[in-house]
Amino acid sequence: QVHLVESGGGLVQTGGSLRLSCRASGRTLNIYRMGWFRRAPGKEREFVAAITKIDGTINYADSVKGRFTISRDNVKSTVYLQMNSLEPEDTAVYYCAVLTLGNSDYTHWGQGTQVTVSS
Repeated sequence: QVHLVESGGGLVQTGGSLRLSCRASGRTLNIYRMGWFRRAPGKEREFVAAITKIDGTINYADSVKGRFTISRDNVKSTVYLQMNSLEPEDTAVYYCAVLTLGNSDYTHWGQGTQVTVSS
């Protein structure tokens, strides 16, 4: 099993920045892709960004492209999400997830970290 712990959430004003971190432990050798999802109040969980472990291929949701940057440190088994120009619409619980080798869907999830952007 892969265990994920998110951190870095908090309260910021519109236009501010936060950096989220997600540390993976356990069977990290099988990780193919690590990603960020979020669930805002009254909405379904949505994809935010993802990065592959080996070659660093990155994908972003259109809503965050140009504002958020995903990166990873394979030595630390950690993925980061740098969030700039935050908007109230970014308020959500942010979840880290991993896609392991041999799977097409994300199979492991963290508990989430709250991000609140005040207007």
